[in-house]
Amino acid sequence: MSKYEKINPSPKSNSLVMTIKQAFELKRNPLPWTNAFCAGLCAALPSLIGLILGNFQYGLLAGIGGFTYLYVFNEPYAQRAKKLFSVLLSLTFAVGLGTLAAPSPILSALIIGGIGAVATFIFGTLRIPGPAAVFLVLGFAMTTGMPIDPSLAPLRAGLIFLGGALSWLIAMFGWFFNPHGPEASAVKRVYRELATFLDSVGTKTFNDAREKTVVAMKEANHTLISGYVSWQSSDIYKRLYLLNEHASTIYLEVLDRSVEKNKKLPSELGESVRALTSSIEPYKNSTPDRIFQPDQDDEAVDHLFTSIYNADAILNEPMSKIDREIQITKQSIKAIFLGAFDKNSIVFLSALKYGIILTIAALIAYAFEFNRSYWIPLSCASVLLGSTIMSTFIRAIQRSVGTIAGVVIASLILSIQPEGFLISIIILLLTFLTELFIVRNYALATMFITPNALVMAESTSQMHNMPFFATTRIIDIIIGCLIGLLGVLMVGRTSASGLLPHLIAKTIRSQAQLLLMLFSEQRKDFNFEKSRVHIKMHTNLTNLRTVYTTALGEHPSNKKSLAFFWPVIFSIEQLGYLLESSLKDLNRPVLSDEKLSRFLYILETLSQTAEHHRPYVVKDVPDISGFSKIQKEIISLQNALKVCEKNQVIS
Repeated sequence: MSKYEKINPSPKSNSLVMTIKQAFELKRNPLPWTNAFCAGLCAALPSLIGLILGNFQYGLLAGIGGFTYLYVFNEPYAQRAKKLFSVLLSLTFAVGLGTLAAPSPILSALIIGGIGAVATFIFGTLRIPGPAAVFLVLGFAMTTGMPIDPSLAPLRAGLIFLGGALSWLIAMFGWFFNPHGPEASAVKRVYRELATFLDSVGTKTFNDAREKTVVAMKEANHTLISGYVSWQSSDIYKRLYLLNEHASTIYLEVLDRSVEKNKKLPSELGESVRALTSSIEPYKNSTPDRIFQPDQDDEAVDHLFTSIYNADAILNEPMSKIDREIQITKQSIKAIFLGAFDKNSIVFLSALKYGIILTIAALIAYAFEFNRSYWIPLSCASVLLGSTIMSTFIRAIQRSVGTIAGVVIASLILSIQPEGFLISIIILLLTFLTELFIVRNYALATMFITPNALVMAESTSQMHNMPFFATTRIIDIIIGCLIGLLGVLMVGRTSASGLLPHLIAKTIRSQAQLLLMLFSEQRKDFNFEKSRVHIKMHTNLTNLRTVYTTALGEHPSNKKSLAFFWPVIFSIEQLGYLLESSLKDLNRPVLSDEKLSRFLYILETLSQTAEHHRPYVVKDVPDISGFSKIQKEIISLQNALKVCEKNQVIS
């Protein structure tokens, strides 16, 4: 072996070092002080109330319902109210069911897998961020470790409901002060990205800024629709909705100009949008800084400034002067779930995998009669939250290291045998630290998650052998992590990579069907927003992005090949956005049968190239009067697939 080989680690060794570094990397996310304090309050208040009322044990149990608050994110209050109430009912049901199933270990193992699978599927389908199934599994698992007495099911479930109801009230308290704060934050992000997009025209960062702007507009649209209440729509909500729609108008205008003239725009455009962004604050009387229009002879640029001033009018003029109505259309829950309940849906496959591995972990735990065996499936559930094999591996490292430190902390706390008020304060502090640091690093958060759960579960029992207690907890949690990691390696090693070509083809075909409906004579007879064609394309786009992201984390993952696929994914997403934007234009032209046939032929040929690895010859794409961006995007898609073929990604 040469000297050079000795000092340069192998790619595998280097990859392992990078993975370990990533596991302990501290992210630069802002610390959520308010949310962390509220989470601590929700976990500790039930035990404090129980102490005051003379039954501390009941208070500790009700504290499990306080985990409801951990599902709070920056969603609209209308959506938050429904989501948290559903979580509250689910936790109540899980604890009641755990009490009833505790006498049968095999039944408990099957139920815990079912809870994990169903919760993962629902959270994934509805794109709800957060801990998903983990705390539902925790509620069920901890109950099976309590004294077995099925007759206590109503009492335990009722206590969980009370603790969760308190969390619900605390989570909704901000509605009284800023009922549309989450929606305003989403729209502000749109205009920040739009300003960056305006600055990027004619530069190398154009495509990156373009993608971020579209993602921000889609997310803001999702947030606004989630916050819509049909029987109560305030002026502030209407302004925010119209502002997001107007951002789409500005974006499309910029896209039109950038296609024709690939040169930079005046910096005053981006500065004007940033000035406008600073004033998107409900209940705050703030006037945006005025940016004067520079002297120039570009009619398109003049039109862009007019559009920005129109956005300012939407924000500040009385609603009586704004001659625009909002039309909200939502996909039905049934349609959303039907789209996700598909053998090729990554959400469905992930939920199935989650349930199977969790059931196996529970069966192993109960079969070998580990002390407090529920810690094994609980640890497995936490590790399985990683969406890819690499993220699962990283999470297993974080969970294991954080747990060892956490058990040491728990042992020290329990060794002093805290009681009553002191336990409530400890629970508040540990929950606060968990929520504060989980945005920075999961291993750091686990150092506080573990002692918190152990204090809640073990504080009323006498600890006579602390080393035994610490050792068994560490062994249980490491076994759970290993089962989760091995399960992912065996069950889902390359599932996403294998699905990618098929989903690319499926998405392009659904876009071809929507294009046909948009620009044919049949358009008069269809409600596009509610049509199955539109819903199908939207579902396919969501599945495609999820599959691509998951494929990037699979092991072994050919990231070089997947990198060639990114321009294809990007063009498909942009084409989808352009088609959806066209839905609102009632003056769309009706294309001739010859042109429509040409579009369908080109898109079907592209689908077959992606799915069946057939060689592709670039074809002339017909123009659509007033919708040249669609033509340009299909040309970009052809070029992107041709690059994949050239680099033998499709061959």
